[in-house]
Amino acid sequence: MGVNTLVPNKLVKKSISCGAIEGLSGYGEIKTEVAYSTNSRVDILLRNGCETCYVEVKNCTLVENGIALFPDAVTVRGLKHLVDLQQEIKRGHRAVMFYLIQRMDAEVFSPADMIDSAYSKELRKAVDNGLEILAYDVYLDLNKIYLNRQLPVRL
Repeated sequence: MGVNTLVPNKLVKKSISCGAIEGLSGYGEIKTEVAYSTNSRVDILLRNGCETCYVEVKNCTLVENGIALFPDAVTVRGLKHLVDLQQEIKRGHRAVMFYLIQRMDAEVFSPADMIDSAYSKELRKAVDNGLEILAYDVYLDLNKIYLNRQLPVRL
């Protein structure tokens, strides 16, 4: 299991740059930690002409019975990100929540209702409002880590 919390943003950015994430390819500009909304920064901002895509990356390490779950603790900050991303969708922008599962034993991703029901409820609302979800696991060993496969999402 990967526990370094600096890995997810770097790995996702590099994977986008290399064209390894089909749903996020084709953007000419990639920026990180861009301020938006009120006291928020988006992890990755993608632009191509007038098209803008906000990508929030979440590190997921909790897996139970093959289900990757997020969050693993109550997250007020994560809830705020969901609200902020919905505002960008209303403005006509694309928004993606990217869950990077730093393990190799998950088969599906799902919100952790039993840990943070408010986050789970807001995530489902955000999806209804146009938020996209991507969930990927990784391959890792003692020498490397890389994006492995996209997992289905069960809301």
